[in-house]
Amino acid sequence: MPDEDGLRSLLQGVDAPHALDARRIVSRSRARRLPKQLAAGAAGVFVLAGVTVLAVQTTQYTSPASMTAGEAYDSGASSPETDTMLKRAPADKINLCTGALADVAGSQYGLQLDVVSPASATVGSESVPVTVRLTNTSTDEVMGFTPSSPVLTLSQDGVVLWHSNGPTDLSLVAVDLAPAESVDYTATFEPVRCDVVDDETESFRPDLPAVEPGDYRLSALIDFTADPSMGRPTTELDLVAGPLAPIAIG
Repeated sequence: MPDEDGLRSLLQGVDAPHALDARRIVSRSRARRLPKQLAAGAAGVFVLAGVTVLAVQTTQYTSPASMTAGEAYDSGASSPETDTMLKRAPADKINLCTGALADVAGSQYGLQLDVVSPASATVGSESVPVTVRLTNTSTDEVMGFTPSSPVLTLSQDGVVLWHSNGPTDLSLVAVDLAPAESVDYTATFEPVRCDVVDDETESFRPDLPAVEPGDYRLSALIDFTADPSMGRPTTELDLVAGPLAPIAIG
């Protein structure tokens, strides 16, 4: 098929009773092709737009896994996924080495976590057993699940010196407590000082320096998941805490 230049030459060389306007014919030819070109272009834009929208939606649904809570709130992101996943850090990330001891609000289910024993420990001990008691202080039965062991924190003057660390135990403990009932957990702590670098890995460095003889505080945290049968759905795990327990290390 001749191109526009060829068509123009043919028309100019035609011997006809009336002169043909080559420019007008070429213009009409372009006009006939334009709707098809626009349609093809629009389809291409639609396809690209579809890809773009899909990419944006995928990013929105997958970004919470890689965003911190602060970044999500600063960016104004809000969805059921972010509301559920980004309310707070888990219990083992609340108190970090050398940081200020967190001020934790009370459990929304009336649960309380107390360090029962020991009252003292020896400097240089590798692992000191601790008994922690979960008590239902509410007037209603509380049912749900917790990890098999609470998170312990050793502190002094409101500064975190050590906290539970290492591979996460994924086993759960079923909790069913009537008012005033309690259940005991067993955990361990080490009377040593950790540093910021220790929170960058799963487990702390070996041979951390021992704390000096003196008076310290032990506290415990645990995440509680309410049983759906309680009829009180929440958007996050319930963080259970309790008072600081004095411990003499010498």
